[in-house]
Amino acid sequence: TLDIVDGEDGTHRMRFADGSHLDADMIVFSAGIRPRDELARAAGFTVGARGGIAIDNACLTSDPDVYAIGECALWNGQVFGLVAPGYDMARVAARHIAGELAAQFTGADMSTKLKLMGVDVASIGDPHGAAAGSRAYQFSDERRQVYKKIVVSECGKYLLGGVLVGDAAEYGTLLQMMLNKIALPESPEFLILPSSDGKAKPGLGVDALPDAAQICSCNDVSKGAICAAVCAGATSIGALKACTGAGTTCGGCVQLVTQVMKAEMKKQGLAVNNHVCEHFPYSRQEIFHLVKVGRIKSFGELLAAHGMGMGCDICKPVAASVLASTWNDFVLKPEHASLQDSNDYFLGNIQKDGTYSVVPRMPGGEVSADGLIAVGMVAKKYGLYTKITGGQRVDLFGARVEQLPVIWEELIAAGFESGHAYGKSLRTVKSCVGSTWCRYGVADSVGFAIALENRYKGLRTPHKIKFGVSGCTRECAEAQGKDVGLIATDKGWNLYVCGNGGMKPRHAELIAADLDEASVIRYIDRFLMFYTRTADRLLRTSVWRDNLEGGLAYLKDVIIGDKLGLGAELEADMQQVVDTYACEWKAAVTDPATRQRFRHFVNSDQPDQNVVFMPERGQIRPATVDERKRVIPISNKRA
Repeated sequence: TLDIVDGEDGTHRMRFADGSHLDADMIVFSAGIRPRDELARAAGFTVGARGGIAIDNACLTSDPDVYAIGECALWNGQVFGLVAPGYDMARVAARHIAGELAAQFTGADMSTKLKLMGVDVASIGDPHGAAAGSRAYQFSDERRQVYKKIVVSECGKYLLGGVLVGDAAEYGTLLQMMLNKIALPESPEFLILPSSDGKAKPGLGVDALPDAAQICSCNDVSKGAICAAVCAGATSIGALKACTGAGTTCGGCVQLVTQVMKAEMKKQGLAVNNHVCEHFPYSRQEIFHLVKVGRIKSFGELLAAHGMGMGCDICKPVAASVLASTWNDFVLKPEHASLQDSNDYFLGNIQKDGTYSVVPRMPGGEVSADGLIAVGMVAKKYGLYTKITGGQRVDLFGARVEQLPVIWEELIAAGFESGHAYGKSLRTVKSCVGSTWCRYGVADSVGFAIALENRYKGLRTPHKIKFGVSGCTRECAEAQGKDVGLIATDKGWNLYVCGNGGMKPRHAELIAADLDEASVIRYIDRFLMFYTRTADRLLRTSVWRDNLEGGLAYLKDVIIGDKLGLGAELEADMQQVVDTYACEWKAAVTDPATRQRFRHFVNSDQPDQNVVFMPERGQIRPATVDERKRVIPISNKRA
């Protein structure tokens, strides 16, 4: 292709070197890898017409004393753009150099899982069904932007390949089925269809894998090698990585490595635990129970009664979260402050340049004109970047740490509270305008969203929580993509739980329908407190639900049917959190000792001089590295 110009019979025209052309409405560019073969080309080695250093099955180039491996090598007219084939070539070359002349490189499986522009994608085996007689099963969810396809053999017994876009959770299972020619279930389409009614999807247990199954393709680590390492005493992921190399390159196999490790540990009669860390031989759920039953109020008490050592950066934030969820004390009290991570320690999200964001709460996305003016005046006064967030509130960026108390003092005076954008807690309750303004609305979604946000604000949970409240089934608030979602109907509210956006979107599931507002609040109280009690650290409700034995059916039994008899207790726990709520930033700015921690230097009130902003679109942004060099003189000379 010489160039692309405006077309006559299409939007674009591609003009080729031979003088011909092709008109098209859409042109798709496929940007792959290009081998760096300049050195070999200059040395006179044989290279491919489109690049790449030609090698034989021993990875030898046209010079019998020189080997080539990896993405610069061209084998059988093919360049491999993945790390695993490069490792295979390296092994062949090393064996050949050592005198094992029978060592041969015969190609590689190009299955891979990647994240492209924030989207999970995976390709397995023969995704296009090139084999004669092969059949394909496809699933598409346009709302979630998920596409899945598997290709099976003519007899329907074996998997030949597949494609996963938007959700690659099944990659490990499908890859092992393809590589090890494991027989498919009677209805293979269920391997890629969403689960329903809380039932587990048909899959592949690690016990079904042969010892020769390749678990880590990057480093060619088999199931047998992992099992042998477990038998030799490697009973943690860290130990397995150290002795086998599994999971140390792309990390895509870590989940499967963990499953193999735990399965082998059970076979060996070893205890499989999910202890928080080496300082506490308990899970997060067990620590929550110990804190509540023992009425433990500080990390020091917890460590003395049930732990060992001094604690670490894993168990301290866990304890801080559990203590806050249980007793709802101010997180920056002297006995709690040192437990917090960097965001909670300064009650703000730290940004790439060391400044912080400021997010005042705007319940349900509602804010008055005076409120907007007040936020704008604060942003203008302190030179902050402003942006509307996806959670329907205004985010202010670029605040230096010593500016945080004075900024929040002004926002609080204007009637705002902390938005908890920094915490593992309720973030936002997104809403549409509902029946108040919309001609399609059947309920007051804004009013209910405000009530819910004001009820659950400040609740500390294992991970962040987001709500959505839609006033009709048109779903403008995207409630079915939230941890808790409500959709109004002419019969009441439909309650959805365990949805998730982000890196791995998950559709929320209907747990109850046609509810009045009192029932909604009762069930949400139970759901949130049950999640807070039982989830592992940093586990979103979606992942917690996927790991929950019994799935949605069990959750319904506990939340709606009160199967465990905990309903009243969970509601009382939530009410205690509601009754003891206090704005964290109001507590911080009114306490002189707490205000003292908001400074860049321990022994000085001077601001951080390394913070540099550049103008862009009428606002500020952090300076790039090159821009900072031009603004701040940096000397490489040693003192």
